[in-house]
Amino acid sequence: MTRTLFTRYSVNPHSGHQYGLRKLDPDADAELLHRWVTHPKAAFWMMRDADVDTVRREYRGIVEHPHRDAVIGTLDGEPAFLVERYDPAHVELAGLFPAVRGDVGMHFLCAPTDAPVHGFTRAVLGTILAWLFSDPEVDRVVVEPDVRNTAVHALNKAAGFEPVRIITKPEKEALLSVFTRARFETESQRSAEQDAVSHLTPEAWAEANRLLVRKALAEFAHERLITPEPAARPGSYTVRSDDGTVEYRFAARLLALDHWLIDADGITRHRGRGHEAELPLDAVDFCLEFSGSLGLSEPVLPVYLEEITATLAGRAYRLGKPHVGVRELVTSGFQAIETEMTEGHPCFVANSGRLGFGIDDYHAYAPETANPVRLLWLAAHRDQATFTGGEGIDYASFIRAELGEAVLARFADTLAGLGLSLTEYYLIPVHPWQWWNKLSVTFAGEVAARRLVCLGPGDDVYLAQQSVRTFFNVGSPAKHYVKTALSVVNMGFMRGLSAAYMVATPAINDWLADLVARDEILRSSGLSVIRERAAVGYRHRQYEAATDRYSPYRKMLAALWRESPVPGLAPGRRLATMASLVHTDRDGRSFAAALIEESGLAPEVWLRRYLNAYLIPLLHCFYAYDLAFMPHGENVILVLDGGTVERAIFKDIAEEIAVLDPAVTLPEAVRRIQVEVPERLRLLSIFTDVFDCFFRHLAAVLTAADVLDQRLFWRTVAEAVRDYQDRAPHLAAKFRRYDLFAPEFPLSCLNRLQLRDNRQMIDLADPTAALRFAGDLRNPLADLPDFPDVPGGFR
Repeated sequence: MTRTLFTRYSVNPHSGHQYGLRKLDPDADAELLHRWVTHPKAAFWMMRDADVDTVRREYRGIVEHPHRDAVIGTLDGEPAFLVERYDPAHVELAGLFPAVRGDVGMHFLCAPTDAPVHGFTRAVLGTILAWLFSDPEVDRVVVEPDVRNTAVHALNKAAGFEPVRIITKPEKEALLSVFTRARFETESQRSAEQDAVSHLTPEAWAEANRLLVRKALAEFAHERLITPEPAARPGSYTVRSDDGTVEYRFAARLLALDHWLIDADGITRHRGRGHEAELPLDAVDFCLEFSGSLGLSEPVLPVYLEEITATLAGRAYRLGKPHVGVRELVTSGFQAIETEMTEGHPCFVANSGRLGFGIDDYHAYAPETANPVRLLWLAAHRDQATFTGGEGIDYASFIRAELGEAVLARFADTLAGLGLSLTEYYLIPVHPWQWWNKLSVTFAGEVAARRLVCLGPGDDVYLAQQSVRTFFNVGSPAKHYVKTALSVVNMGFMRGLSAAYMVATPAINDWLADLVARDEILRSSGLSVIRERAAVGYRHRQYEAATDRYSPYRKMLAALWRESPVPGLAPGRRLATMASLVHTDRDGRSFAAALIEESGLAPEVWLRRYLNAYLIPLLHCFYAYDLAFMPHGENVILVLDGGTVERAIFKDIAEEIAVLDPAVTLPEAVRRIQVEVPERLRLLSIFTDVFDCFFRHLAAVLTAADVLDQRLFWRTVAEAVRDYQDRAPHLAAKFRRYDLFAPEFPLSCLNRLQLRDNRQMIDLADPTAALRFAGDLRNPLADLPDFPDVPGGFR
C-alpha cells in the first residue's frame, strides 16, 4: 500500500472532503499519468505525444532525482491531481533566479475532466501549499507557469502569489511568482473564513429566496393563513401584506386539497400606492410583512426568522453544488439520492433551521454537504447508564460486532491508562457536535468524576441522513444506522434522545416486527421494518432531580442502533428514500417522473404499484390494529426494481408510532406507544399524514410534469383503497366507522404548530392536544368528478 504523506480536510477541521498526497509509483501510476498529461487540457505540460513508456521513464527520473520528486494528490482517496516539487537552486531555475535557503519550486496538474467542479482547483492549490509549508524549513514557494497560461496566472494571483518577472527558459517564456510563509499564514485564515460562506452568493441567495417565497405562498395559503385573490388574468393571483403596502403577484393552479401549484419564475413583489415599484423577493421580509397573519408572537418571531434564514442558506448551498439531474439521480446509489434531496419536509416552510449549528458545523454535519463523519465514543459508568437490546441481543457481542476487536482494545487501553476498567462502562456513540458544544460543558462534572470518559472517534465512517442526527455507515453499509442525541432545534423540536425512552425502544420494535411477520396482508404487501435493535442512554442525576421528563436536559446523551436495509436487498434491487418522489431537479424535472419513465409502465400502473407497497400497509395497520405511523418521506425507504416500487421499508419506529385506542391490550414493555386520541381525529393519521402531507405534493409534482393528471392520481388512490377493503371484509365495521370516502376532513396545519411554538410543536405523549385546525378540506376520494382546477394557469 502506498504511504500517505499528507491529508487535509476542506472547510473545517472536524470533517469535509479529504484531500491527500501520496508517493508516486512510476510503474503503478504510469497509465493514470499518461491519461492526464496527454489530455488536450494538459497542453502546457508539453507531453501530448508521449506514450506510456515515455511517461513512466519521465516520472521514474523525477522520483529518483536528488533535487526533485513527484506525488499523487487524492480527493476522498481517489487520484485527482499531480504535484512535482523541486529545489530551484539546482533544477528548473538554476542560473535564472537567485534562489535562497528555504525556497521550494512546484508544478501541479489537476486531472483533466469535462465536468469541472467549481472551487476544486483552488482547493487543490491550497492543499499543496499547506503540504509544502508543513515542512518548517520552507519559507517560500516558487512557480514559473507559461506566460500564455492565463488561467493559472489568475488562480495564482487569487491565491496570493506575487509576480516577480518574466524569465526565459529553454522550453517556454514563464512568469516567475513567489508565495511566502507569512502570506500563507495570513491567506490560510482568510481563505478558511471565506470558503465557509462561498455558497452565499447574490445569485444563489436570490434564487433561494424565490423558491422559499413560492413555498411560503403555497403552504400558508393552503393553511388559510393568507388568502390569494384572483386577478384579472385567469390563473393569476395577488396577496397583500398585513398593512397593505406590499403586493405579491403570481400565476398558479389550484389543485385538490387546496394545493397551490405556483410558478416560481412568475412571482413578483411590489410596493407603493399603486404597487408599481418592483422589489426583490426576500423570504425574511415576507415573514415580517405577514407576521400578523402568521400569528408570530414577539418571542417566536426572531427565532422563526433565524430558521428561515438558515433554511435559505441551506438552499443556497444546494444550488452551488454540481447539478445532478433526475435522470442521473434515479440510478445513483442510496446515499447519493439521500444527500441530493433539496426540499426537506414538503409542508414546513422553515424546514432546515438547525439552530445551534455554526457555519463550520453546517459544512461538517448537514446531510446535503455529504461530508464523512466519525462518531465519538464515550464510556458511561453503568451506575447511571442503561443498555437495552432486542431479542437475541447481548451487549458484549453487539458492541464487539459494531466496533471490532481493535477499536475495543484501544478503548480498553485508554480506560486502563486512567486506572479504569472497560467492564464497568457502557459505550455510547456521540455526535461530535454534541460532545464539543454540550456534553463537555453541561456534563463537565460527570467527566471530572470519570463517570463519563471520552475515548475518541471510532473507525467507521458515516453520512448524516436527512434527519440530521441519524447516520448511515458508508464504510460498512450492512452495519447498523446510529441515531444520536443532538441538542439543536430543527423544525419544531430539540433533536435530543431521552435515555428513559430508549429503555423500551428495542421491545417496541420487536413487537412491531412480529406483528408485520404474522399478518397475511402486511406480508403480501412486502412491508418490512428495520428495527431499532439496541439502545443506550445516560441519566444525569442532578438534571433529572431538577426537571420533568420532557426537559431537553434529559435528552442529551443517548443513542440507538437501527438495522440497515442493505443486507435484505435482493439482487438487482436498489434503495431510495421516499422523499425522492417529490424531488425536482434544478431544471424542474421530477424524480418520480424519471422513475416512471425508467419503469416503462403506464403512470397509473406505476402509481398503483407504489400504493400497494406504501398505502395499503398503512391502511391495514390502522384498521386492523389501531396503529398509526409517522409515514413522511424521510421515514420510508422504497425498494426499487428498475424504476418500479417493489416494496416499502418503514423506519424510525419507537418514537413515531402510536396505538390510538386505549382499550387495546398491549404487552407491558410496549404500552408507552398507546395514546388516547379523540375518535374524530384518529383517521387524520391517514388524511393528514398521508393524503395532505405527502400525496398532495406527489400529485402536484406529477401534474406539473404532465405525467399524471390529478384526477387519475386520486382515482387510482380510491381504487387501491376499495380493493383493500374488498380483501378485508372482516373490517367492514371499521371502514364505516372511519370513512376514507367522507366528503371532508379537518385541515390540520403543521406550519401553524411551528409558528405558535417553534421549539416544541407538540407533546409526543399527547400529540393531539396542540393540533391547530383551519376548517375542513374536501376529500379527493369523495370528490373525483369535480376537482378544483383553475384553467388558464401556468403549465
